[in-house]
Amino acid sequence: MSVNSTAHAFATARSEDRAALVGYLPAGFPDVQGSIDAMRTMVSAGCDVIEIGLPYSDPVMDGPTIQAAAQQALEQKTRTTDVLRVVEAVAATGTPTVVMTYWNPVERYGVERFATDLASAGGAGLITPDITPDSGAEWIAAADDRDLDKIFLVAPSSTDERIAMTTANCRGFVYATAVMGVTGTRSTTSDLAGPLVARTKATTDLPVGVGLGVSNGAQAREIAQFADGVIVGSAFVRVLQEHSADRAAGLRALGALTEDLARGVRR
Repeated sequence: MSVNSTAHAFATARSEDRAALVGYLPAGFPDVQGSIDAMRTMVSAGCDVIEIGLPYSDPVMDGPTIQAAAQQALEQKTRTTDVLRVVEAVAATGTPTVVMTYWNPVERYGVERFATDLASAGGAGLITPDITPDSGAEWIAAADDRDLDKIFLVAPSSTDERIAMTTANCRGFVYATAVMGVTGTRSTTSDLAGPLVARTKATTDLPVGVGLGVSNGAQAREIAQFADGVIVGSAFVRVLQEHSADRAAGLRALGALTEDLARGVRR
């Protein structure tokens, strides 16, 4: 098991009797170097896995916070090659690094080429929110050829049959979306998360990470009681947006939030 694989990160967390902390930011936000600095800060402060967003013009799953960050990255002409450069810089820390991307940019770049370049950059795999395994044969083949993680999503609306089909095609971990709707921080975690994780774990031995809505250590602790990983995105993005005029202050606030979340998954 490679130390740069998500499986290694989840196994390490399990050996410490805790959940893994997965942190998301879009590449190119606030700019390419700024996103690298931010993700390295998240690594230093306790993230076990980094999820790098590939900015896309039609982010159907993302709420307004991440949409605004992705739009800022696009306006600064962040391209797929820039995203891969961010992957390389973050993966160099030794922290497993995955890309979250809608499918169109990968298809346009070329599936085989994208898989090759992602692996060459040290990336661990892809989270693909808008394709399912039964429509992702080309990606599955390309990923399998390069030992890349295939992280598909399950949702509260998924049937048991769909969950089983999805988890059978995952490698690395399974991404459980805890609420129905778009991303964004919430004041309470969803009561749908626990039952979804239980249904998912009934079909697989893979770790299950829960995303959508976690914004503080107390919520992370709640999710960590039943999930193998806690996935946080909008809360990290918002911190940088709130400190856009002072990057140093933004990185300090980002580190403090990460430390709070990291304590949460360890309680």
